[in-house]
Amino acid sequence: MEVDHSGEIGVGDAGPEPEPEPPEAAPSPAAAAALEHQQPWREQLTVRGLVAAALIGSMYTVIVMKLNLTTGFVPTMNVSAALLAFLALRGWTAALARLGIRSSAARPFTRQENTVVQTCAVACYSLGLCGFGSFMLGLNRRTYEAAGVNTPGNVPGSVKEPGVGWITGFLVASSFGGLLTLVPLRKVLVIDYKLTYPSGTATAVLINGFHTPQGDKNAEKQVRSFLKYFGISFLWSFFQWFYTGGSVCGFAHFPTFGLQAWKQSFFFDFSMTYVGAGMICPHLVNLSTLLGAMLSWGILWPLISKRKGDWYPADVPESSMTSLYGYKSFLCIALIMGDGIYHFVKVLGITAKSMHERSKLRRSNMADLDKAAAIDELRRDEVFNRDSIPAWLAYGGYALMSVVAVVTIPMMFRQVRWYYVVVAYALAPVLGFSNSYGAGLTDINMGYSYGKLALFVLAAWAGREDGVVAGLVGCGLVKELVLISADLMHDFKTAHLTLTSPRSMLAAQAVGTAMGCVVTPLTFLLFYRAFDVGDPDGYWKAPYALIYRNMALLGAQGFSALPRHCLPLSVGFFALAVLANVARDILPPRYGRFVPLPTAMAVPFLVGASFTVDMVVGTVVVFAWHRVDANEATLLVPAVASGLICGDGIWTFPSSLLSLAKIKPPICMKFTPGS
Repeated sequence: MEVDHSGEIGVGDAGPEPEPEPPEAAPSPAAAAALEHQQPWREQLTVRGLVAAALIGSMYTVIVMKLNLTTGFVPTMNVSAALLAFLALRGWTAALARLGIRSSAARPFTRQENTVVQTCAVACYSLGLCGFGSFMLGLNRRTYEAAGVNTPGNVPGSVKEPGVGWITGFLVASSFGGLLTLVPLRKVLVIDYKLTYPSGTATAVLINGFHTPQGDKNAEKQVRSFLKYFGISFLWSFFQWFYTGGSVCGFAHFPTFGLQAWKQSFFFDFSMTYVGAGMICPHLVNLSTLLGAMLSWGILWPLISKRKGDWYPADVPESSMTSLYGYKSFLCIALIMGDGIYHFVKVLGITAKSMHERSKLRRSNMADLDKAAAIDELRRDEVFNRDSIPAWLAYGGYALMSVVAVVTIPMMFRQVRWYYVVVAYALAPVLGFSNSYGAGLTDINMGYSYGKLALFVLAAWAGREDGVVAGLVGCGLVKELVLISADLMHDFKTAHLTLTSPRSMLAAQAVGTAMGCVVTPLTFLLFYRAFDVGDPDGYWKAPYALIYRNMALLGAQGFSALPRHCLPLSVGFFALAVLANVARDILPPRYGRFVPLPTAMAVPFLVGASFTVDMVVGTVVVFAWHRVDANEATLLVPAVASGLICGDGIWTFPSSLLSLAKIKPPICMKFTPGS
């Protein structure tokens, strides 16, 4: 699970999912079937596959961007991307076969091609998680004003409006370096250390399951379910649009539990995106967000608002950082930082302990496997090692990207000195190895924690005048370098288990990243110009932009920026996050699994409670479905959830075009008290 896929939330920091049983423990039927024919690595990269990856990656970029700019809560889409890759290409080959076409375009669809398409698509949309809702948006004028123009350290020169040119240049300068950071160590991490990389393993198990006779039957059911709920979700979003012809209008503001609860943001807003996300996320994540909403909007904010005129001035707007919004922002930061620092220390400890134990081992544990499993494992290792990636390519490419970044990033941001970039690129291989090793053990990607650490260090280093911009940009650079290298190792683990060539995987990552460098900035600017992004009282809140800017202000200025009594409250919530994690780790599993996740709790502090209601609806649907028919639920939940998310997400694209064309909905549906 990744609960911070953009410092925001993506579903790493909340804790790992239960690890799937490692395939090494038993012979793999899927791997045995794949041994019948091995394609050269160039044949695993196909034109139809890259076209499918571009379409899937672009679609998910729109979805991820919508999630980033509304709540910042982004569930993991890898499994969904693998499913769509399978559905798209299996449908393509089946259609050509029915038409009687026998050509290279109708050649069999293999698990290796499926893996490559999934990797390319994920690499494309993953760039949408690299700061668009946090540090990049934290540089614009609206966020600067929201942080308080008179706040110490929040200087007028710390503003940079989004633009295609500099965003694309920044992505190119940072993302390709992350791809090459750990390529020479792939064999050590995947084969020698035999790290499980649970997310990569789960994706491989899914893909291997697709390419079986039973997988074909299941795929037909999944296709029907996906298309059905995609259509329902898209048409429902289209229908809702007609009733949103004004501010605070439409089903998205339906007072489900009454107008008083609606004022505190407790209502069901009919968002199929978050219902689908709730179906994908673990039950604990959904219930943790609901608990956070009840604690903040049900208890804390009503109580603190009664201290208006005492704790904070009565004559300032509530969106000001010196009023109630300041408490919302900094208590949210305290929970996120407490959770992040605990996991940072924990993963470093696990990594150090594991490496120390491995240094004592002199013999491979291959003898522990039975003969069939050993042969299976040796075959995987042989395929993984056959198409080696030249070390000179990785080292030379990394050096070249370092030079590009050192030259271009200070040109984009005058506050960022060239030696800040040199330090980031020099430390990236060390930080990346530590992060990738820990992710292989725990499935927690700590790239966001390294980014936040860089934010505070560089903000303090640069000082009051330059600290905000230097901290935000340095955060994005370090986070992207460390994050992408760990994600690539997950993909290499998937390649190892599906007998896919590492060369084709690296090529797919590079192509997907290049796609993302073009698609992501254009998608972001479409949203930015079509909608009121950054309005704290609107739908497009983009809450993490202000959170990240406030963290940079803390690094540059210290705690003087906090409202009255905010520091003791923040310390208390920081401690609460640490204690919750300690309890989760020391209690027996049957009790520890009920301890809420602090980062998930923190999201509604700023965003509001409505999306948590949607996600709980999703979790109730999944729970009931498993009670009625567990086998059917296991098979169809990913397809149904993907259909709901994709249908609602894709409607955002035509709705943004309508907004740009100044075409407004004809009706405004509002609710008022009967009196």
